[in-house]
Amino acid sequence: MPTVTQAPPSGRYLSFAEREEIAVLHATGCGVREIARQLGRSPSTLSRELRRNAATRGGRMDYRASTAQWHADLRARRPKPAKLAVNAELRRYVQDRLSGAVKRPDGSMVAGPEVRWVGRRHGRRKDRRWGKAWSPEQISARLRLDFPDDESMRVSHEAIYQSLYVQGRGALRRELTACLRTGRALRVPRARAHSRGKRFITEEVMISERPAEAQDRAVPGHWEGDLILGLGSSAIGTLVERSSRFTMLLHLPPMSAQGPRVHNGPALAGHGAEAVRDAISSAIVTLPEQLRRSLTWDQGAEMAHHAQLRVQAGLPVYFCDPRSPWQRGSNENTNGLLRQYFPRGTDLARHDAEDLAAVAAALNSRPRKTLGWRTPAEALNEYLSTTN
Repeated sequence: MPTVTQAPPSGRYLSFAEREEIAVLHATGCGVREIARQLGRSPSTLSRELRRNAATRGGRMDYRASTAQWHADLRARRPKPAKLAVNAELRRYVQDRLSGAVKRPDGSMVAGPEVRWVGRRHGRRKDRRWGKAWSPEQISARLRLDFPDDESMRVSHEAIYQSLYVQGRGALRRELTACLRTGRALRVPRARAHSRGKRFITEEVMISERPAEAQDRAVPGHWEGDLILGLGSSAIGTLVERSSRFTMLLHLPPMSAQGPRVHNGPALAGHGAEAVRDAISSAIVTLPEQLRRSLTWDQGAEMAHHAQLRVQAGLPVYFCDPRSPWQRGSNENTNGLLRQYFPRGTDLARHDAEDLAAVAAALNSRPRKTLGWRTPAEALNEYLSTTN
C-alpha cells in the first residue's frame, strides 16, 4: 500500500491524526455521536467516514487509520474524468431532459421557433429554443426515481452545470445552456453577485440596526419604500406606513427638460438619487414629527443620497438585506395593489401628481382585514387624535 499523506489538511477534511483517534475510539465501542463530540466534528462526517473509508478486505467493515487515509488520498486525486463524459447512457438522459423535444398530447413533436446559437445569452423579449428544459436539480433528483437500483445513473446538479459551463469538462454540448431557465452562456458566480455591494451602504444603516419598535408595528411612523417601474424608465415612488398601512405616492416626472445627459450627472429618467431624495423629503415633511421615525428601502441606487435625506427631513433610512423583499412586506403588498391602477408595461409618466393623490386616497379609504376592517386613513387618524 502506498504511503499516506502526512501534509497538514486545510481543516475542511479529516487529518491522519484525527483518523487515528477515530480508530481508537471506534475500537473501544464509542458511538458515532460521542466520537464526533470529542473531535469537534459533525456526526454525519463521522458516519460517512466509517462507511466510505473502512477496510473491507477481510469481509468486515473494520476501520484502520492508514487504510482510511489511503482511500481518502485516492479519492482526492485530480483531475478526475467527468462522469458524464464516461457514461454515455447517463449523458443521453441528461441531454434529453435538457433539450428534448416538446410534444403534443398525441405524441407529435412541436418544433417551436427556430433560434440560432450565437454563443451568448438570448436578448430581451426574443424567441428562445423550445425544449423540455428540466433544471439540473430536477434531472439529478429524478434519476433516483427512474433508476433506483443503478448507482451508475447518478449525477449531481453541480456536475451538470460544470459540464455545461467549465471548459475542459464539457461532456455536454455548450449550446445546451440555451435550454436552462436563465439561458446564460456564461455562469455568474454567486460570490461575485454578493460582492457587488453598494458603496453608500454601511453596517450602520442595515435593517438589523433599525429600532426594535419598528418590527412589531406597535408605534406608527416607520415607513417602507420602493419604486414601481413602467415603460421608458418611468417610475412612481411608494411609501407605506408599517402600522396603519397608510400609503403615499411620489410623483417622479422625467427630467429630460434639463438638457442632454451629462456624465455622472443626475439621472434624466426621473427616479435618480437626487429626484427620489427630493420627492421623499417634500412628501415626508408634511407629516408630524412623530410620524417620521424611519424609512426602510431596498438596496437600489436611487437611495444613494440617503444621508442628505436624513438631514433634510430628519428621517433615518435603513436598507434591507440583498434579495430580501419580505423585509418590506407591507410595501411589496401595496405595490401589488397599485398594479391594478398602474399595470406593468405601461407608461407611468402620463400620470400627474393629482392622479397619484387620487389613487393613494382610494387605497387609504379601502378597509383592511389586518386593521379590523378599518381603513388606513382611519387608523392613522386615530393615532394622531390620541397623541394630540
